[in-house]
Amino acid sequence: MRGISLYAISCAVAAVVSCLPWHPTVHGVVQDFPGWPSEYGGRVLCSLPLSPKEKGFEANFPGKIGKFTDGRSIILLRWVTQPTRKLHPASECFKAVGYRIRPTPITRDDDGKTWGSFQGTRGDEHLMVSESIRDAAGGNWTDVSSWYWAAVLGRTEGPWWAVTLIHGHESPDIN
Repeated sequence: MRGISLYAISCAVAAVVSCLPWHPTVHGVVQDFPGWPSEYGGRVLCSLPLSPKEKGFEANFPGKIGKFTDGRSIILLRWVTQPTRKLHPASECFKAVGYRIRPTPITRDDDGKTWGSFQGTRGDEHLMVSESIRDAAGGNWTDVSSWYWAAVLGRTEGPWWAVTLIHGHESPDIN
């Protein structure tokens, strides 16, 4: 009996989700790419080349991907033009290349923006990764799933900036 109830609930949820407004493109006018910033957090950025794997991922990504360093950290910037499942949590990328992930508490920076974060360990290597997604209206998400549903349901308009800060490693290939 319980299996039938779960099945009925699953069908009902699927029916409701299929009726939700779907926005395959950005709401409003699509803006041209504004270019990469020259600094982040008051520190000058130096561009790093994308790995072949990262370049391949970017080819099918709805937006642009840039990798930088400020001399202390790797800063992965993704400019996203539409809701997409191709923007996925950094933790999944790190798991895919062999890191053990330990979530850490959400943090708030000096500007009041929140960041999701985790510690990644692979052998003797330890790093701290933080990520945040932002829109032009001041919206801020600490995880990809909450951003995705806000975007799909029209609660935020793009384009968006997804920022991933990687402390403790020179240049990981995380895609």
